[in-house]
Amino acid sequence: MEVEILSEEQNPMLHRSEVRFQIVHDEATPSRLSVRDSLAAKLDKDSSEVVVHEMNTKFGMRKTVGYAKVYDSPEHARDVEQDYMLERNKISADTDAEAEAEAEEAE
Repeated sequence: MEVEILSEEQNPMLHRSEVRFQIVHDEATPSRLSVRDSLAAKLDKDSSEVVVHEMNTKFGMRKTVGYAKVYDSPEHARDVEQDYMLERNKISADTDAEAEAEAEEAE
């Protein structure tokens, strides 16, 4: 699976960059998580900082075009993204809330 960055725009207000990418693959359309991991590796980011929004593959083609948002930190991703998108990308939405709950239980 080859990942190519088509365009990248910075969005400093939301602490992210918005990326359009293209993937050439040999088998069926790759899963969202494998695309996220490959894109994170290509951009030297942690996979929890990358949120893949859409992937489009035309019938019979071995090429997928998509759109992703790459955040400066996982916390920024959790603050900005909607819960269903975090769930699709397997990014835990409430780690801060869980940490606070555990700290309160410990007291």
